Amino acid sequence: MGLYDEVEIEDMEWNEELEAFTYSCPCGDLFQITLKELAAGEDIARCPSCSLYVQVIYDEAAIAAKCGGRNPNTENKAPAIPVA
Repeated sequence: MGLYDEVEIEDMEWNEELEAFTYSCPCGDLFQITLKELAAGEDIARCPSCSLYVQVIYDEAAIAAKCGGRNPNTENKAPAIPVA
């Protein structure tokens, strides 16, 4: 298949257990995209049960608002080490 739809991140749900944004797929499962994927510039949420995917339309402020202030650009990054 291919691209099913374009979805605004505001229309997706934040799933704390999966640490991912989810959106209902017509097959009955959920499209999923993680903060790590968003931080890497990925904008495709895939369904693990079928071949469909959606393109996610987002900005950092919308992501932070949906997932409790977490920012994809600071997820999984090592803390800065001061240089003397």
